[in-house]
Amino acid sequence: MATASDAVTPFTLPVLPLDDEVVLPGMVVPLDLNDADVRAAVEAAQAAARSTPGKPRVLLVPRIDGTYATTGVLGTVEQVGRLADGDPGALIRGRGRVRIGAGTTGPGAALWVEGTRVDETLPEPLPGHVTELVKEYKALATSWLRKRGAWQVVDRVQAIDEVSALADNSGYSPFLSIDQKIELLETADPVARLKLATQLLRDHLAEQDVAESIAKDVQEGVDKQQREFLLRRQLEAVRKELRDLNGAAAGEGEESDDYRARVEAADLPEKVREAALKEVDKLERSSDQSPEGSWIRTWLDTVLELPWNERTEDSYDIQGARGVLDAEHAGLADVKERITEYLAVRKRRSERGLGVVGGRRGGAVLALVGPPGVGKTSLGESVAHAMGRKFVRVALGGVRDEAEIRGHRRTYVGALPGRIVRAIKEAGSMNPVVLLDEIDKVGSDFRGDPAAALLEVLDPAQNHTFRDHYLEVELDLSDVVFLATANVLEAIPEALLDRMELVRLDGYTEDEKVVIARDHLLPRQLERAGLVADEVGVDEGALRRLAGEYTREAGVRTLERAIARLLRKVAAQHELGERQLPFTVGADDLRGLLGRPHHVPESAQDPAERRTAVPGVATGLAVTGAGGDVLYVEASLADPETGAAGLTLTGQLGDVMKESAQIALSFLRSRGAELELPVGDLKDRGVHIHFPAGSVPKDGPSAGVTMTTALASLLSGRPVRTDVAMTGEVSLTGRVLPIGGVKQKLLAAHRAGITTVVIPKRNEPDLDDVPAEVLDKLDVHPVTDVRQVLELALTPATSGAAASEVPAAA
Repeated sequence: MATASDAVTPFTLPVLPLDDEVVLPGMVVPLDLNDADVRAAVEAAQAAARSTPGKPRVLLVPRIDGTYATTGVLGTVEQVGRLADGDPGALIRGRGRVRIGAGTTGPGAALWVEGTRVDETLPEPLPGHVTELVKEYKALATSWLRKRGAWQVVDRVQAIDEVSALADNSGYSPFLSIDQKIELLETADPVARLKLATQLLRDHLAEQDVAESIAKDVQEGVDKQQREFLLRRQLEAVRKELRDLNGAAAGEGEESDDYRARVEAADLPEKVREAALKEVDKLERSSDQSPEGSWIRTWLDTVLELPWNERTEDSYDIQGARGVLDAEHAGLADVKERITEYLAVRKRRSERGLGVVGGRRGGAVLALVGPPGVGKTSLGESVAHAMGRKFVRVALGGVRDEAEIRGHRRTYVGALPGRIVRAIKEAGSMNPVVLLDEIDKVGSDFRGDPAAALLEVLDPAQNHTFRDHYLEVELDLSDVVFLATANVLEAIPEALLDRMELVRLDGYTEDEKVVIARDHLLPRQLERAGLVADEVGVDEGALRRLAGEYTREAGVRTLERAIARLLRKVAAQHELGERQLPFTVGADDLRGLLGRPHHVPESAQDPAERRTAVPGVATGLAVTGAGGDVLYVEASLADPETGAAGLTLTGQLGDVMKESAQIALSFLRSRGAELELPVGDLKDRGVHIHFPAGSVPKDGPSAGVTMTTALASLLSGRPVRTDVAMTGEVSLTGRVLPIGGVKQKLLAAHRAGITTVVIPKRNEPDLDDVPAEVLDKLDVHPVTDVRQVLELALTPATSGAAASEVPAAA
């Protein structure tokens, strides 16, 4: 037996190597003496024990791939005899850890080494966290042993109180690997060793729970499949007996025969019929339990429900169609003219037998681009009404999956045809009017680009052979009238825009808004408010003021909400006994019902309160996603004593607008002397240009002349005329270059009460698109040079205004 002095006094022991096995202290293991190394170590220990009291001692050391561990276990040979299989063996008990030292000599053929016992004692009493750790390990070990049915071992584990012995007890765990057991052997600290043993046991229990859950699910699935198989076989046997009783096999293949008859009776194109009959053949060969059967039936139902040869007759009453468009929508002359042209051409082709040319029919693809609320979506229904066609709307806003357009492959569970095929199916004809709403808001991600899938749909040269991924047969879309709507033209991919005929809807004039409100909005809102025209009326003056001062938009949605609010107020006052009906709302009644107007034109304000009443402020024109708008530009110079220099730009401007400001400043620095402006102030004083509404991003070159005018006004001390607005790009030489959106900008100027507008000379042809009633109220000046702009925009110099009196920034 080892003595207490062994813990500090080195001693020599014969090495008993353990190949791919680890013995921890406290374990009792039988070893085969047929192994030469084991027999040599035991014989050497027996020889050494003859001269010393106690049992023979050996050093049990793991040997992995020929390499010995640094820590071994002192073992005593308890008994030598025969193993269960009759081979000679020895029963050895592990006593304690030994740190292996240098090799030495000893009796026998065994390897002898020096060793030192490892001190594993812990102070008493044990700390609280160690006690909790002991309880946790015992609980985990008990749980694992109970699962294995080892109830007797549970009591032995519960009886172990020593931390070191409890941790070494895990050496019996069969789920530990050799490396994990060596780690436990070489961990000298009992608490750390118990923590490691607890973690290993906890991980194993978690893995065991997962494995048991998986095995349970697999077994349940297998049982369900076996049960289903047996029930189906019994069902087949019952059906066979029933057929035999009826004396015929009339019911066999009844469903597939039904599909075959439906396909043969349907008016299908030849290639579609061939594809459908092939699928019927597959259906007849498939078994009832095969999932392919349900896929085939769904596909056949979809094909048979499509209106392959159903077409509505177009209305060739051209004047009647134009009358329908005029009655349902005011303005929008470009769209009405294009639809009238389309119907006229269709009529001519039909009269000459040219309905189908080169396999293609005479469809149309139009893109209606304009700000919100101008009637793009409702126009599609009016076009279908005028042409005598079915109408269907396909909302594309937020669509990100290409399969939404072209359909899913039939290999996917729950596959469906794309939205185009579903629209044709819903319409019930092959020549409907299909409205592709919000085409500019189509997105793209890892599932594909829906805009790219629309290229084939909207290309007149390809869409007569459109193939949906689900159908996998050709579908003729060449007779469909596609109307795509969008708010922002730049958001539509260029390749897609190239396949569509662009029609711009730039907004309504005030006169058109009054007509729309009177003929369409007011009757609709009267009905929604539970009123009739005999009870409440709104005169033209009130409608005009609603359109001009209570709303400022390109469309009429806000105007309709204002009318709805007005009628609700009147209805509520009547129910409260505050107003008698019938009642006609006049312009003077609006303030009492809706409050003060929010969009009073600058020209209607007090001259001293106008934005352009001080030098350095100019009025520009811009195009936004909501149509045209008025944009103010403010400029100021810093006090020279502050030392600030350079150009400061604020208002959330884009790169192009920032470059326009640099160009305007450079032009005035180089040409200011010719304009009799004190450009010397620009060298020593900082210039600050600000665009109000700073939360709204702004970009584009069309504000160049506006910024140049604001700076010139600031330097000259001459305010910009209140009734003047301008737009145009400016060059370094002072040339005014063309811009876009002239119609929308002039409509915005008209709404804002502007009377004089300055535009580039090269944009003069765009005035043909502006309504005549707007041009009659605007004094439009096409210019080619900034000098002309300054002559028109700046107020005449007064005797009291000195060029040197330039206002500084506060």
